[in-house]
Amino acid sequence: MVPVETAMRHLLALIEPVGQELVPLSQGFGRVLAADLAALRTQPPFDASAMDGYACRAADLAGPDSACLKIIGAVHAGEDFTGTVGLGEAARIFTGAPMPEGADCVVIQESALIEAGTEGDTVTLPPGSAQGTHVIPAGQDFREGDIGLRAGKLLSVRDIGLAAAMNHPWLTVRRRPRVAILPTGNEVVMPGAPAGRSQIVSSNGSALAAFVTALGGEPMLLGIARDDSAALREAALNAVGADLLITTGGASVGEHDLVESALTGHGLTLEVRKIAMRPGKPVMIGRYRGVPMLGLPGHPVSTLVCALLFMKPAVERLQGLEPRQDYGTARLTARLQAGDSRQAYLRAGLEQTSDGGFEATPFSRQSSAMLGLLAEAHCLVIRPPFAPAAEAGEHVPILRFPPAQGGY
Repeated sequence: MVPVETAMRHLLALIEPVGQELVPLSQGFGRVLAADLAALRTQPPFDASAMDGYACRAADLAGPDSACLKIIGAVHAGEDFTGTVGLGEAARIFTGAPMPEGADCVVIQESALIEAGTEGDTVTLPPGSAQGTHVIPAGQDFREGDIGLRAGKLLSVRDIGLAAAMNHPWLTVRRRPRVAILPTGNEVVMPGAPAGRSQIVSSNGSALAAFVTALGGEPMLLGIARDDSAALREAALNAVGADLLITTGGASVGEHDLVESALTGHGLTLEVRKIAMRPGKPVMIGRYRGVPMLGLPGHPVSTLVCALLFMKPAVERLQGLEPRQDYGTARLTARLQAGDSRQAYLRAGLEQTSDGGFEATPFSRQSSAMLGLLAEAHCLVIRPPFAPAAEAGEHVPILRFPPAQGGY
């Protein structure tokens, strides 16, 4: 058995980022940018008013008293103004409108007093406004040619807004990795299918497909391969052309655990066969006909714990991302026994305390067949190999689950 960290290095060494594609801006959210994005225009492209008010010259307001200025026109957002604000003049201006020639500050409309006259309206403004008051200078946000988003960025809502402001209707992104998913076993049937007395409903394929989708990939469900070498080989061939092959079940030592025996000699080479972890010892890592392959255990809890630990980083690496996990620490609320030679991942509840820390409560039952407890958990308490007994109140390492919208 190899340590978890060693197995991870073997897996990630097999992974190369996928290629690029061009997508509309509207489809860019959640994608990984494949090339630096430079601004195609300056934002704002002109000095603009930050407020509704009056554009004028700061020199006219430099004295100790209010100034009475002649109104020469109005400047609206999205419209050109051809006039020039001269000495003793002002222009009505609205938020976002370009500053007229000659004006260098804006006085808000609440401070203005308008008077109608036979020779035109005037506005009385208080003294003291400096140059640049309530003015957004051209290029304050960015200038044409500035790099706004770097390659390798997982695009957020804010990033999409920035790309749009930089005038990009199309984005060059990593294509979605194709992840082939192949559950195995005579004992499992698809949800909704007739199930015999000795069969169970398969959850692994559906859960893994949802997780792949949430991670930004495209799941390829290959059906369920029966415990028959020929059937397994036929099903596995459908993974050729995928970016990653995930199998579940068939990776242990029973006579019906056929993945290795059926595919060895038919394109499978393995680098890792067992990992010193619980749950999930029978994990295989290798290549199948050039496709990186991750063989997960068949028990649903083991499958999803190993998917979080191994499949998630693999799919992230395929997209050119640095794999990331939400590790932390928490105080135990109950005693834990000493560990054995395998690194354990215990399902646990997690609550934030009044001091800003976290308390973890490992479940008393940790069976790999109890998917309901995994659904109730908020984190995994990590117990390194040969960890000594831990008392309530001690801090232990944890792995927090991604948020629900992150797919886990």
